[in-house]
Amino acid sequence: MNYYENEMRALERAGRLRERRVRDTKLLDFASNDYLGLGRRRDSFEKAYRRVESLAFRSSGASMLVNGYHPLHEEFEATVASLNGFESALTLGSGFLANISLLEALPRRGDLLLVDEEYHASGVLAAKKSSARVEFFRHNDPGELEDKIASYSGRGRVIVAVEGVYSMSGELLHPAIFDIAQETGSILVVDEAHSCGVLGEKLLGVFDLYGIEVKANHVKMGTLGKAYGSYGAYILASSHISDYLLNRAKPLIYSTALSLFDTALALENILYISENSSRLGADLNMRRELVKEVLGMDIRSSILSIDVSSDKRVMELASFLASEGFAVGAIRRPTVKSPLLRLNVGRAESPNSLRRVLNILKETL
Repeated sequence: MNYYENEMRALERAGRLRERRVRDTKLLDFASNDYLGLGRRRDSFEKAYRRVESLAFRSSGASMLVNGYHPLHEEFEATVASLNGFESALTLGSGFLANISLLEALPRRGDLLLVDEEYHASGVLAAKKSSARVEFFRHNDPGELEDKIASYSGRGRVIVAVEGVYSMSGELLHPAIFDIAQETGSILVVDEAHSCGVLGEKLLGVFDLYGIEVKANHVKMGTLGKAYGSYGAYILASSHISDYLLNRAKPLIYSTALSLFDTALALENILYISENSSRLGADLNMRRELVKEVLGMDIRSSILSIDVSSDKRVMELASFLASEGFAVGAIRRPTVKSPLLRLNVGRAESPNSLRRVLNILKETL
């Protein structure tokens, strides 16, 4: 008996049925989040392999709090914390787990958790499990955020959750939100999954881009599976917040520690970016200028989003572009309010390939 037959038929009729498809490696990659193209960098892979090969243990083996915390994790955390100007770092298995850790554990009963309405689904899921009072504020709207904080009459903490670059639109966090958090003493959680490795003079994200001095109320989350070309995530915070998370965040307590190879690969790529940030940043800027030249669109991240009329139409466009040799993201509801084509216009592919797909889009749309 098919227990979910009716539900699956409804999804199919609506054009929202999701399927896994084995990646076609012949297609030029404008669909992934490998913004710097480091997922293909053989030198980093070989250096990471040598790091892990030299170890007595080559798998994590347990959670961080049992005996899964290895010297390689410690080295990675010290490096990423130092580069970003934070006191401490914690590694996790994914950005999803990092958001669950932060938004389920940090807000306690009596606190107020304010979440941008376009925050990642993992954070929304975690917020719903929180014992705090949870409210969503209008997307990237400092005015509404300020009003909600001002109207809060409780005695608990105020925690604000935002993204550095919003993953579907590519829109940057409004810098005034940093000021509001500082003026009100709110804890500010910034999900930099799509901005670390992409923005700022040192490619460290929006803190770097806006010249934000790290304060005790700042918490930053970043992922390793996007610009850093590996897998996993990290949380940066003051030491006392990290200590608190180690005692309250369930993904940190109960999940096996991040694999040693993924940790080593992320470390090698982060060091590579740190040593080559000027050149890599210039490459990213050149590609943004190319988007402006061909499509007349001024983007500030490495995400190009194009609104499409329907779920069916966005799938047709993605299929057409695949037939032309390009993999692009076809993003449908309910992930987004309205369907869109989403392209990674970073360094994953050559400028010539980017120009080709942009010209096809211009002609098609």
